[in-house]
Amino acid sequence: MKRYETLFVIAPNLTEEEVKSTVEKVKGVIENGGGVIDNVDEWGKRRLAYEINDFNEGFYVLINFTSNPELPKELDRVLKISDNVIRHIVIKLD
Repeated sequence: MKRYETLFVIAPNLTEEEVKSTVEKVKGVIENGGGVIDNVDEWGKRRLAYEINDFNEGFYVLINFTSNPELPKELDRVLKISDNVIRHIVIKLD
């Protein structure tokens, strides 16, 4: 099992319920894939460094987790097709 973190930005035009359901969806993908979530850090709404899809702001969420090496590929796939997520990255920690 290796340690990973994912940082994703959720579109700012969503309601608080939609933001929470998006975070729960990502957590569900990690847990259903056999991963263990170590920490969930919701940074809240912040200004983006540059405009993405006509948005200047977004909800930032950082999740640290431990999993097998196949799970980050599936998580990346799910985040790519999610309409609510405007940017994401999954990183393996040392």
